Amino acid sequence: MCFYINLVLVFNMCSWSLSQQAEHECKRHPAGGDTPPDTSTRSSTRLILNDEKSKNNNNISPTDGGSTTTATTTPTSAEPPSNEPWDKYRLPKTLMPVVYTVELWPRLTPDPKTGLYIFTGDSTVEFECVEETDLILIHSLKLNYTNLSNGLWATLTSVSPDAQVPSVKTTWLQNVTQYLVVQLDSKLTKGHKYTLATKFTGELADDLGGFYRSEYEEDGKTKVVATTQMQPAHARKAFPCFDEPAMKAIFHITVFHDPGTIALSNSEEQESNSVDIEGHKVMKTVFKPTEKMSTYLLAFIVSDFTFINDTIDGVLIRVFARTPAIKAGQGDYALSITGPILKFFEKYYNSTYPLPKSDQIALPDFNAGAMENWGLITYRETALLYDEAFSSSSNKERIATIIAHELAHMWFGNLVTLRWWNDLWLNEGFASYVEYLGAHEAEPDWNVKDLIVLGDVHRVFAVDALASSHPLTSLEEDVQTPAQISELFDAISYSKGASVLRMLSDFLTEEVFKKGLQTYLNKFAFGNTVYTDLWDHLQEAVNAAGTKLPHTVHEIMNTWVLQMGFPVLTINTTTGEVSQKHFLLDPDSQVTAESPFNYKWIVPIQWVKTGTSQEIQWLEEKSATIETMKASGAEWVLANYNLVGYYRVNYDQGNWDRLLNTLGINHTLIQVINRAQLVDDAFNLARAQIIPTALALQTTKYLDKERDYMPWQSTINNLDFFYLMFDRTEVYGLMQNYVKKQVTPLFTYYKEMTSDWTTVPNKLMDQYNQVNAISQACKSGHTECQTLVKKWFNDWITTNINRIHPNLRSTVYCSAIAAGGVAEWEFAWSKFKEATIAIEADKLRSALACTKEPWLLNRYLEYTLNSTLIRKQDATSTIVLIANNVVGQSLAWDFIRARWSYIFTEYGGGSFSFANLINGVTKRFSTQFELQQLKQFKIDNADVGFGSGTMALDQSIERTVANIKWVEQNKENVLDWFINEAKQ
Repeated sequence: MCFYINLVLVFNMCSWSLSQQAEHECKRHPAGGDTPPDTSTRSSTRLILNDEKSKNNNNISPTDGGSTTTATTTPTSAEPPSNEPWDKYRLPKTLMPVVYTVELWPRLTPDPKTGLYIFTGDSTVEFECVEETDLILIHSLKLNYTNLSNGLWATLTSVSPDAQVPSVKTTWLQNVTQYLVVQLDSKLTKGHKYTLATKFTGELADDLGGFYRSEYEEDGKTKVVATTQMQPAHARKAFPCFDEPAMKAIFHITVFHDPGTIALSNSEEQESNSVDIEGHKVMKTVFKPTEKMSTYLLAFIVSDFTFINDTIDGVLIRVFARTPAIKAGQGDYALSITGPILKFFEKYYNSTYPLPKSDQIALPDFNAGAMENWGLITYRETALLYDEAFSSSSNKERIATIIAHELAHMWFGNLVTLRWWNDLWLNEGFASYVEYLGAHEAEPDWNVKDLIVLGDVHRVFAVDALASSHPLTSLEEDVQTPAQISELFDAISYSKGASVLRMLSDFLTEEVFKKGLQTYLNKFAFGNTVYTDLWDHLQEAVNAAGTKLPHTVHEIMNTWVLQMGFPVLTINTTTGEVSQKHFLLDPDSQVTAESPFNYKWIVPIQWVKTGTSQEIQWLEEKSATIETMKASGAEWVLANYNLVGYYRVNYDQGNWDRLLNTLGINHTLIQVINRAQLVDDAFNLARAQIIPTALALQTTKYLDKERDYMPWQSTINNLDFFYLMFDRTEVYGLMQNYVKKQVTPLFTYYKEMTSDWTTVPNKLMDQYNQVNAISQACKSGHTECQTLVKKWFNDWITTNINRIHPNLRSTVYCSAIAAGGVAEWEFAWSKFKEATIAIEADKLRSALACTKEPWLLNRYLEYTLNSTLIRKQDATSTIVLIANNVVGQSLAWDFIRARWSYIFTEYGGGSFSFANLINGVTKRFSTQFELQQLKQFKIDNADVGFGSGTMALDQSIERTVANIKWVEQNKENVLDWFINEAKQ
């Protein structure tokens, strides 16, 4: 899955100005992700088995017209669960599904009696008894079951007609662990196959999880789509199933739907014809059996969408979306790059695409960025649809990388699936790494592969440098509940996973890495693995190639996978001594997590010396002497060449001075990625009190001569921390003046390059840096810039013709609204409400948070709780956008504190990402008062809970403690530095 962090800044990662966020949309898989929290025992939806309202909803018509019974369940209790199998979150290893046959009928209009949107279903699952048992546990969530006989909700038959079949003794629902429990009067026979049948009703709610509904306006009418999001544990919300990734089976899906709509699923349509059910004329679409697959990859959709298609080497490729979007050509770009990316991965994996079709569909309401359902990938509209008149270059890049991410999963994750969620990092980390390779194949002129440094490596460093971080993998028994599973969809799993796999590919060489990957996929096709299976195959490839490593792949990689964090290497170029230490942003923080390696890593050091070629050497102990790293005279040493290693680097003062001198005299002598690295390392080393803050600030002095995007973006990301800490103090004005001085040459450079802003730079990175030039110039009070953007925006207001280039819209909208008042805000709000292009709506939604009027921001916060004004999928990011604004930060914090119970309960089904919300609203905290408020917030809401934001809350407390200390220790020094710079 590709998680979508629309405009949310987490841990100061990708922390650009508000105006730039919509342009760059840093990463799809944020800390905490957009995965819904555990909602097993609470939700706002109205058809819940332990909800009083649902107990009165027995008049919903099931498929067969029989009666529907709502279960009486054991209420949630703080007491420890019993030792009974149904009180354990993991399925027993007694049964293994083989084939499901599922029929579903979603209603796209509300029930006239209840006002609910519902679906009805009929399901049978054939399973094999692996161990004798008289108990069937099958996952079920928010489903009401029909009495089939004698008040029982399930019937059992044998696949072999002459075999003895136990009778169903009783059935009930165990809500906390989300099971339909079927007790038998005798035991099933080991090795025999049986079929369990059920009929059920569920609500087609708007909660973005399981089988849900999405609504949108078209031609003045409200239209409804029935769609799905099963990962990680929501297939059980659509039909009863063995909802664990290792429980692979074949699925026969049939969907009943209204005439005039189409039905889609993972496999090809087998037949579709009109039938009569309960006096209703409906279409019955039967799909061919799927491949053997996991439940979380299932998808079924009913809509009146249309599509465009192409065929590549016999594979049917289709892009579905709302009819106006397809007619406007917004699916054309996705269709044009899907074939080339598929072919790239076929070659990369040395494996033919496993399915006959590849459908991609853009949904108006979708919680993540995209989801890799096998053969039917679902996307947010902004992640799939491209319109040259509205979409920026970064929107286009995001579409390419997300498509590549999801297509990479078709093999790695879908064909071969990790056995349990504790190894999620390998699945998502791998896709997050190779998405850049796939996008590069589609757009080789973009140089997109370098962006992993900003988008993943630097981003996750900020999280993994906390004492409250966690290792990539964990024990299976430590990941049990849906909430615990949801917490794994964070920056560690995605971005650290991508970073260490990139490092692994580099030191093995890409050819050896690919060879091991190919044999791994071939051996485990249609099966399940644990992450060490990949290490085994990579080791075989290493042995076959004769590659020399200091240790086995297992031994090297275990130091990166089994312990949290990463090292900072300190290189003394006078003595050649190299040492490593666990890097912590707050050196005084207490690391309570034990490490099997005592926080020592086996580190591949890629390095260069002045005028020499790249070398690689290994640091296997806490310290070692590497004679060749000694430098004399004007020589400098630069380690972590191209930032392929997952570590930071510090040097002796003499080497720092030589590197800074080189930046000042001829910065191009240092590779562009490493210029970005020097800035990022220095600022973070200073935050960790390893080097003086003045040294970090010195790395920015050469920027008046820098024209490349990556070093500028790295600087902006790091200066954002200074803005967060000081934009309420006297440091702010001096800092603004310094930034204006440094960015003015860049602003002038792009003004001349674009003939006074009338053309667009040719290269993607130049287009990105043009946005930086305007954004930073306007933000720092550059008069010409501010006049320019206000003129562009006012021209739009007066002529009602928007001539602002899509690349610049976010920064122009934000700057103009920040400088304006009510009239500008209301104009943008009216355009937001009128917007039919999702990406244009996103740009406006972001910019609306830039106003300096507190009452407008307060009203905007209230809008987030009204899904007719702000879609549920966008609520979290809108609140965080407001919190990014210094005027809005305290308003947003007061808002979520006052409404936490309501927000958590009402949006528990999936629209809110609580990790992003907590991180985003608290990242500016840097006083004891704010720390006490945060701790009190944790106490006050302990009974409500924090779902997938539980870990984020602890990280926010830790980060606030570090911020307080940092400000106390650095404010005067920073103030003095900027005062001195102003004198020069």
